Amino acid sequence: MLENFLNWISGILWGPIMIYGILIVGLVFSIMTRFAQIRKIKEMFVLMFTGEKSEAGVSSFQALTIALSGRVGTGNIIGTASAIAFGGPGAVFWMWITAFIGASTAYVESTLAQIYKTKKQGVYRGGPAYYMEKGTGKRWFGVMFAIAAILAMAILMPGVQSNAISSAMNNAFNISPWMTGLAIIALLGFVIIGGVKRIANAAQIIVPFMAVAYLLVAIVVIIMNISEVPAVFGLIIRSAFSVDATFGGMIGAAIAWGVKRAIYSNEAGQGSGPHAAAAAEVSHPAKQGLVQAASIYIDTLLVCSATALMILFMGTYNTNVNNAEGELIVEHVPGHNYTEFTQLAVTGAFPGLDNFGAAFVAFALFFFAFTTLMAYYYIAETNVAYLFSGRTEGTVTWILKIVMLASVFYGSVRTSDLAWLLGDIGLGLMVWTNVIGIIVLAKPSFIALKDYEEQRKAGKDPVFDPIKLGIKNADFWVERNKSQNQQENKEK
Repeated sequence: MLENFLNWISGILWGPIMIYGILIVGLVFSIMTRFAQIRKIKEMFVLMFTGEKSEAGVSSFQALTIALSGRVGTGNIIGTASAIAFGGPGAVFWMWITAFIGASTAYVESTLAQIYKTKKQGVYRGGPAYYMEKGTGKRWFGVMFAIAAILAMAILMPGVQSNAISSAMNNAFNISPWMTGLAIIALLGFVIIGGVKRIANAAQIIVPFMAVAYLLVAIVVIIMNISEVPAVFGLIIRSAFSVDATFGGMIGAAIAWGVKRAIYSNEAGQGSGPHAAAAAEVSHPAKQGLVQAASIYIDTLLVCSATALMILFMGTYNTNVNNAEGELIVEHVPGHNYTEFTQLAVTGAFPGLDNFGAAFVAFALFFFAFTTLMAYYYIAETNVAYLFSGRTEGTVTWILKIVMLASVFYGSVRTSDLAWLLGDIGLGLMVWTNVIGIIVLAKPSFIALKDYEEQRKAGKDPVFDPIKLGIKNADFWVERNKSQNQQENKEK
């Protein structure tokens, strides 16, 4: 009964309006920015390593790794596998398309987060709730997103990550889910009690190390199967447009699952990335907007593609017909479901190494999912800070820690299908609210990009002046510029 109700809610949130709407929004933003995600691709990666952290903010690279810690997670491994399971190999193509145009959406939302960020209790805070209120002048708009974000990040979505870890550990080492759950909440509790700086320090070490290790294994598997590359890419393209004999008639499912799982993985449009973007110490909002756009490529075009190619090379997948009976159109691994596809692929690629695939993917999932949980907490805490202040904020923050840790443990011992269903609902709530907000508020991000490019063309290190650009309510930047001007006058 309850599961039927949850499926009904998920169906409403992830109906055709969402699936095709998010693609249209990304395409419009791409046109408005003159496809900055292509024109500025080199600059995106250069900007990652510029800028310094401060007492109030983190560096551009730290902000990137916080965002990537949320993006590079279960969605890259199990999410990609589920896209193939329910949308066929063609879903991978639509994940690529969603990432390409989603990079422009990431630019818009992250630049808005920088424009409208604030400084509270000595640290930078920002994100959709902040830019919705400041950009529209309506606090209820920001409150609506903040509630959706706290509900999603602290209650509905953590279970996907912890369930993935416990399932992988159980498959690889036969460790009981409840034992894995206790270990996760002990480690997570230690990190989140330390606040944003501890989260940033952990993320900048764990995320690059695990992503590189995972990609290296994927590259080895690809090299081992290099002769199959044309065939696999051909299968992906044919399936994406339902011209493959096996996957004919699945174009709707391919698009739906490709878009849904791409968004779950890279979070473009969800409104999670802007929270980390706002924490960066930069001289111009467009800088961090471009850095966050690059994170979409890293997540989907690299990590998700690595997973998809390993699964397709090794043929370790089943694909369901989109009907109520769950009939299989392809059954390459009888008795297994999508949570095991990647483990089976790596095991098949290294048959001489007993249990290597299961163990490696289990550890990869642990690090990816654990850092995602850190990012979830940071986002939830930022929205608590938006809603409350003073002593009340401190009390609610501690309640948040307890609720999230309980949610993490609950997810680790539940079924994967229920965990993903709740996660999809949480994701849908955030995407709907945030996308409406950025459609209304996108203009300042386009103005900021034009200003940034003009200053760069003039040979300057761009500095943001909202008053000059006619952008209202960017209070942080107004005060910052005033303070810097006063300091310069004193020095003269």
